[in-house]
Amino acid sequence: MNTHTSPTQLANAMPTRQAHAVVIGSGFGGLAAAIRLGAKGYRVTVLEKLDQPGGRARVFKQDGYVFDAGPTIITAPFVLEELWELCGKRLEDDVPLKAMDPFYRIIFDDGSYFTCNDDPEKMRNEVAKFAPSDVAGYERFMRDSKANYEIGFEQLGMKPFHNFWTMVKALPWLARRRADQSVYAHVAKFIKNDKLRIALSFHPLFVGGNPLRVTSIYSLIAYMERQFGVHYAWGGTGALVNGMIGLIESQGNQVRCNSPVASLLLDGDSARGVKLENGEEIAADLIVSNADSVWTYQNLLPGRKPKRWSSRRLARTQMSMSLFIWYFGTNRRFDDVDHHTILMGPRYKGLLKDIFDKKILADDFSLYLYRPTASDPSMAPEGCDSFYVLAPVPHLKSGVNWSSKAETYRAKLQQRLEETIMPGLGDHVATSRIMTPDDFVNELNAPFGAAFGPEPTIFQSAWFRPHNVSEEVDNLFLVGAGTHPGAGVPSVITSAKVLDEVIPTADIWMANHAK
Repeated sequence: MNTHTSPTQLANAMPTRQAHAVVIGSGFGGLAAAIRLGAKGYRVTVLEKLDQPGGRARVFKQDGYVFDAGPTIITAPFVLEELWELCGKRLEDDVPLKAMDPFYRIIFDDGSYFTCNDDPEKMRNEVAKFAPSDVAGYERFMRDSKANYEIGFEQLGMKPFHNFWTMVKALPWLARRRADQSVYAHVAKFIKNDKLRIALSFHPLFVGGNPLRVTSIYSLIAYMERQFGVHYAWGGTGALVNGMIGLIESQGNQVRCNSPVASLLLDGDSARGVKLENGEEIAADLIVSNADSVWTYQNLLPGRKPKRWSSRRLARTQMSMSLFIWYFGTNRRFDDVDHHTILMGPRYKGLLKDIFDKKILADDFSLYLYRPTASDPSMAPEGCDSFYVLAPVPHLKSGVNWSSKAETYRAKLQQRLEETIMPGLGDHVATSRIMTPDDFVNELNAPFGAAFGPEPTIFQSAWFRPHNVSEEVDNLFLVGAGTHPGAGVPSVITSAKVLDEVIPTADIWMANHAK
């Protein structure tokens, strides 16, 4: 009897090891990457520094009030729906989204206001309310915004830019679209009224950019809002975090909190795992960092100096602004306040220059006010409201001492709200907490407290931004606001989709890396 076993039969009979991926950080980018890697067959471990997942999208609970710590506006819900579809599920079954109408109201310093929604006729009427002669220009601007979206987000935003030739191929299109112009200058080509120029150009602040210098490609946000709407995740943005963790766990994978990573484990020029601050070592076939990209290179490469993202390069990098956020709950409802309100100060260009260029903390400010209880009473005790108010401020190169300045600044924000849309606020504050640029450093590892990583200028976007495929070590990949395509919930989640272009399925990875 022939008992000979061929090498092929022997190989087929041997159990194969499942490829293991470690994801550093559990922000939206890290969670989305974990879901996509799980769908590709990887065993995935997500490591989170803090005591809860979510990163910037974590949740604060205090005195019966629920506060979304960071992102509050959900656009382009299809980027989330794709993640649920990868797991054979439906987003709406886990986290219903409510379409906002209006999206938000922009209130100018003189009390006039611009209400934004997805109805083209209503938007034309809003424009005409300020300047009938700008209606035609507004229509041209929206057509241009659509073109920027179709190329900038749907095409260029979905592909990796670690190869310089990808950038070279994109240059003719970027030149035709005048990507060298700022968003504000781009809007000004179509719109003459000063208030309308503000209303149509402020969007880069949502992604950490100065409208006076961020590439005009970001005018695509106006079209994205109209086409896909602005949504609220029922239960707050934290409900999305919980829903994504549910997907990861349904794939048999895990999210570990209180697990700060101290360094990568390197084998020559290849990452082979991570070492935690408690000394634990975790082997991995590949690593995805959702930590700040610059922080990753500055802190996680033991015994190596980054070649491209050196300390000298970091010193020259224009970082995004930081944020001051006051979270507060009231013991009564303020039903005249919308779900989203943008409260403009007396200056626009001057304030932006103070924040981004001069890096000084001005006496005036523009504010974003979030009142989720306008839609979802579960975010506060019965008969009460949950709020946060956000002020863009310079990052920590400003030298502001927030440990001594924070309460004074918070009181100024309260005074501004009382003088405008929330009279009597001070008599009804039931609970309160703040987040300053120092917290972005200490809790989120953001260099200089920059809330969105490198500012998305033309020479800090696409190939010029930290790549999704690390240029420093092999087997390391990056997602999140600090890499391509950039900040903002849709872009951060898309950064994980970009990995689909460069990371094969787990079985192919193992076959390619078998020794």
